[in-house]
Amino acid sequence: MSWLDYHTRSQELASLAESKAKLLDFEKTIELYKEAAQLETSALQEIPPSKVRTLGITAVSAASLWFKARELDKAQLIAHGGLAKGSLPIFATEQLKDLLQIIWMEEAREKSGIEFTEGEVLVSVSGGDVVRGGAPLELILQKVDEVGRIFYRTTEWLLNRPFRKSGAPSQDIQEHFKPWLFQAPAGSYQFAVRVQKPLQMSLFPDAEPAVGEITEKFMEIIRASADDPEISLPKVVPDAQYRDIFLKLTRNLTPTGKSFNRLEIKPSIHMKSKPVVLVPEARTVIAHEIQKKRKEQNHGDQKEEIQISGILRALHLDKDWLEVDTMDGDAKVYHIQDISDALDDVVGPMVNHPVIVTAIKKGKDKYSFVDIQSDT
Repeated sequence: MSWLDYHTRSQELASLAESKAKLLDFEKTIELYKEAAQLETSALQEIPPSKVRTLGITAVSAASLWFKARELDKAQLIAHGGLAKGSLPIFATEQLKDLLQIIWMEEAREKSGIEFTEGEVLVSVSGGDVVRGGAPLELILQKVDEVGRIFYRTTEWLLNRPFRKSGAPSQDIQEHFKPWLFQAPAGSYQFAVRVQKPLQMSLFPDAEPAVGEITEKFMEIIRASADDPEISLPKVVPDAQYRDIFLKLTRNLTPTGKSFNRLEIKPSIHMKSKPVVLVPEARTVIAHEIQKKRKEQNHGDQKEEIQISGILRALHLDKDWLEVDTMDGDAKVYHIQDISDALDDVVGPMVNHPVIVTAIKKGKDKYSFVDIQSDT
């Protein structure tokens, strides 16, 4: 058989494996990926050294397929063999290096004895203050926190939990569906996130399908919120309350263009999802949808709104107020009331960070809360 014969059959089996993965038939998925990897490895052996681009593409493909088949040793062998040639195209060299990093992380997870739900996401930020391999600590901590909050909300929604209007996730959710942060291959600045699988699934009867979907649904929600919040998001998240919180959480995750200008979320190679890229333009789309929904809820009776930019200095949800310090030449602290509609998930991470508060002026130094968003 020729390279083309091996490669074509390998791609056919890999496509079939992806179909089985969508049906959650993981045993058959692994079996098909293993067959595909064997064929792609045979294809690799048929390529003459002069065809460096084909060598690079096939080496990456073979190593990736062995990884998907959970054959980590064989994936490493192919990757190291490709890198040892020293003549592969730059794109193939970089992809093989990244794959090796992912394999090493996977080995570390297996040794930990902790089970995780299917798939992981790789979150990268770039532009502005971010450099390759480094970023301001405050920015990254904030983004990690925001990603974690979306994961918890996704878990609650998939498990049909009542909508949480205040406070942190319930103790059982926090204990059994804990998002984990992992070191990622060097990029602009990157971190990987996986969700821990409950040690005792008996505590969550009939939840097995939902548990396996957490990471995929996380990706679907972010994509629908950023790309098409009016049409796609209601199809992904029919519940209006959850839809509203996902929109606001995604808006906060999306860059303003001030401290960084791009956030990309890439799924692991096991997942069917495509990467999601969040840029300032997406934030504008989300903000427009939130404002439109607000007008619909008010039946078009929209009072004049003002926007207050500054640092969120104080917050008291129980007493129904927050304070924003404008920090400009005529520094002023705005005391804004009626924040009962603000949710902990949205407003909590913003304390001592730049924000934009939308409010209605009700009198001298009296303001009624409408909305709040991060301004970093």
